Amino acid sequence: MEKFTQEYTIPCYDTDASGRLKPASFMNLAQEAAGQHAVHLGFGYDDLIATNTAWILSRVHIRFVDTPLWKENVVLNTWHKGLNRLFFVRDFRLTDKEGKTRVEATTSWLVMNLETRRLVRDPQLREGSECQEDVIATPAGKVQMPKDVESQLMFEHLVAYSDIDVNGHANNAMYMQWAMDAVDYDIASTRPVKELTINFNHETKAGDIVALYKSIIKTEDGRRVYVEGKVGDTSAFCVEIIF
Repeated sequence: MEKFTQEYTIPCYDTDASGRLKPASFMNLAQEAAGQHAVHLGFGYDDLIATNTAWILSRVHIRFVDTPLWKENVVLNTWHKGLNRLFFVRDFRLTDKEGKTRVEATTSWLVMNLETRRLVRDPQLREGSECQEDVIATPAGKVQMPKDVESQLMFEHLVAYSDIDVNGHANNAMYMQWAMDAVDYDIASTRPVKELTINFNHETKAGDIVALYKSIIKTEDGRRVYVEGKVGDTSAFCVEIIF
């Protein structure tokens, strides 16, 4: 049972107009911590790329219990929970210096052969590397645009240099950044995100044009915003954001 721990001070460039940690910024922190922990466990990027395979983030569920603010000192813990059906599950807990939970998340990953684009069921992860402690017990679920609410095309995004990561496609956090840009600014900049679930359905590469569609469902205590990014008729991602 092994965990990875890293301390951070929230920088200004990772916060929004209200000084809160952006959802995409948390995803960047989590992605880097996951990568470093995987290296320590013996199944990091370099270990997998040697066999032409790679980790692919498929689903993410995040709860913002008390979103950290600019200049706050926080501690991020993460651990690998092993296999759940098709997915390898990893949880995260972000706390303040006093140990109070500020953000909690669970993520579901796949291992893919980069040449065949097929999933690898047995990437030979080190035995005993799993920790069964749950931050969120249920793995991130499937997200789809609501069928009974009309969606609106908000804008189109040309995938370019700033979106692309070392794998040659748009980084997962960029999808979340596009989604937040599709939300009305008055909502996104003043109302904290309480929770989100995002599914990554298809990779996008430089030169792709992603159309961002939005639907809103108002509730008694807030609203749910759904954003889907599509390249032609193919869904690249879909996210449910609860404000």
